[in-house]
Amino acid sequence: MKIKSKDFRVESGKKVNLEKWPTKVKSVYKSKKQYQNLLEEHVKGLSSLQRLHYASGKYALLLIFQAMDAAGKDGAIAHVMSGVNPEGCEVFSFKQPSAEELKHDFLWRTNCRLPERGRIGIFNRSYYEEVLIVRVHPEILQTQELPEELRDEKTIWEKRYHSIVDLEAHLHRNGTKVIKFFLHLSKEEQRKRFLDRIDEPEKNWKFSLSDVHERKYWKQYMRAYEDCLNATSTHHSPWYIVPADDKENARLIVSQIVVDSLSELKMEYPKTTDKRKQELKSIEELLKKE
Repeated sequence: MKIKSKDFRVESGKKVNLEKWPTKVKSVYKSKKQYQNLLEEHVKGLSSLQRLHYASGKYALLLIFQAMDAAGKDGAIAHVMSGVNPEGCEVFSFKQPSAEELKHDFLWRTNCRLPERGRIGIFNRSYYEEVLIVRVHPEILQTQELPEELRDEKTIWEKRYHSIVDLEAHLHRNGTKVIKFFLHLSKEEQRKRFLDRIDEPEKNWKFSLSDVHERKYWKQYMRAYEDCLNATSTHHSPWYIVPADDKENARLIVSQIVVDSLSELKMEYPKTTDKRKQELKSIEELLKKE
């Protein structure tokens, strides 16, 4: 089964109903060995493209991962990017905003971490938290020290969507390609993974009572994600909804989308000029005389 990136893409203007989007699809792999071979193939292709991307230095690539807890963001990032040169890639995980960050607009802390041309930036959670968790828990707005007239819940989310779309359009116009992944996990699969975190001592640190508490807001989160996906998936900065109940399959889908996205960029290795060729010839002669 060949992975087609467009099958998971949220087309601009098309309404998303997450109840109709599967959290599990037919596996691309038939065995653990085949999965490892396919992932290795994807990683090798990504590694080659990343070297070209780094050498070309014309574009930046920003990958954004959003999901409910236990959907596999960390694992997807670790496995998919395992063959990428660390010099050309940076990963940032955004937790609860600091006091300094709360003194700025909601895009400030992530703007400080945007990748430069030739590099890949990865956001594990992002500015999208401001229209997801903050929308489900609007009381958080009280901590953001916004003027009262800007905290109107009837208008603030649409305004933030506009700010996000404007930012991503600006990035696109300046050579940054933004690709966004929503790892779509079922509530039942999340329950199973939470139980695994309790049963496996090495995973205990990843689990807290607040994770269980948030399950009470599952429907509100799905509504927030739907509205967000509908409002912010654009032609130049699309969202991809990745079925996440099968971690291995999700990683293969993500890696294929990243490879396809990099392949679309018009990249080439810097050409050697006549002057540079002469310089290299002189260096070669000096080395041979040693």
